[in-house]
Amino acid sequence: MKEIFYWLENRGQRIAAMMHIPDGPGPHPTVLMMHGFTGHRVESHFLFVKTARALMRAGFLALRFDFRGSGESEGRFQDVTIPEEVSDGIAVLDWLSQHESVDSQRMALLGLSMGGCVASLISGQDKRVKALVLWSAVADPLGLFTAMEKSTPLPPPLGVQPDGTVDLGGYLLGQEFIRTLPTARPLDALRHYSGPALIIHGTKDPTVPPAHAEMYKNVLGDRAELVWIEGADHTFNAIQWDTQVITTTVDWLQAHL
Repeated sequence: MKEIFYWLENRGQRIAAMMHIPDGPGPHPTVLMMHGFTGHRVESHFLFVKTARALMRAGFLALRFDFRGSGESEGRFQDVTIPEEVSDGIAVLDWLSQHESVDSQRMALLGLSMGGCVASLISGQDKRVKALVLWSAVADPLGLFTAMEKSTPLPPPLGVQPDGTVDLGGYLLGQEFIRTLPTARPLDALRHYSGPALIIHGTKDPTVPPAHAEMYKNVLGDRAELVWIEGADHTFNAIQWDTQVITTTVDWLQAHL
């Protein structure tokens, strides 16, 4: 088994990526992992690292990366938008599909939180995606941000800045993110996706309400399996919860990819 760091590129900016390659001759079934809003390729309590290594041990090649403007990738967070993250995901998928260790006929996307929204948007337009895994995924970005704005107003010096950006506790949200938010419609996109999906959500998620998981299930119907993690929060911050999430995901991918 090998773990190799790569600098990839999209729109003239570098993307930091870590590939986990299993033993054996390959090519291998491959899982592309997409982190959440303000997240990175490691994620909370090393969730993405642990998952990638579990996938690798199970015979999958896994690649986790930082969207531009996040983690160690180039770009500014205030320039992040959902359409640009979709562009990043497709660029990485393009690169992966040409890699000698990747079975381009067996590629899956795994997205956490806003990464799940991005993964859904890509799956609806890219036939290379054969399986989709959604963890605590955002189904209605505009509705979620509107509800958060009403329920948790940001006191100064947070909130709207003189240049129109929004300070979210040290993360500057740009005007373009807000302007393009209504165009991000993952549920509509998934009407064009014909593959299987696994939806995992915590029943006590305070960030993305469990209703978002039900929205995804309603659109995907019998093609999707919905698994609730009883009592879990947004990023499954307990060993019991993350073990259940990782084990369920690996088992499901072994059966569907």
